Amino acid sequence: MIEKIINETKEGVVAAIKGTGDIVNALRSTVKDVIVGTVKDAGDMTNVAVGTVASITNGAITGAVSVGTNAVDSAADIVGATVKGVAEAGGDVMGASKDAVSGVIHGTAGVGGDITGVAVSAVVGVIKAAGDVGADVSQATEHAVIGAIHAADKVGAETGKAVRDALLASAALPREIVESAINKK
Repeated sequence: MIEKIINETKEGVVAAIKGTGDIVNALRSTVKDVIVGTVKDAGDMTNVAVGTVASITNGAITGAVSVGTNAVDSAADIVGATVKGVAEAGGDVMGASKDAVSGVIHGTAGVGGDITGVAVSAVVGVIKAAGDVGADVSQATEHAVIGAIHAADKVGAETGKAVRDALLASAALPREIVESAINKK
């Protein structure tokens, strides 16, 4: 099931990008549409299988990279569209923040991309999207950082350390929230 979601999302992203040539808007609208449809089909966010949001963002990042888009540049748009789609469908924005970031990191690892850059970009995407939908930005940031660290640790210990260091070093992220999330992880 998860592999099917990844592949369908990847194919949808590839088709949308190739069809429009407008990478950013194609990426955002495709991911948001898949998220909203998935949540609505399930009835509510609690019925969406664990890993579904991560699978969608994994498929989106692999699709974007397969058509020549940079993973770091795409991560914030993918994660932002995911958070907005979940919010629109009345789902759990905090859980989506964590899972979306995790998915883009796993997808990036699968295609050999810059995981540390994607982690920072994805967390920035969560911060912006959470603000746009009126969610608690601090809480969403914490969930996103935890998702990034958890996913990076699964890739490997060195990757986990590199992601922690990149998140802490980023001027775009609130250091105190990043430190708190790292300490909780």
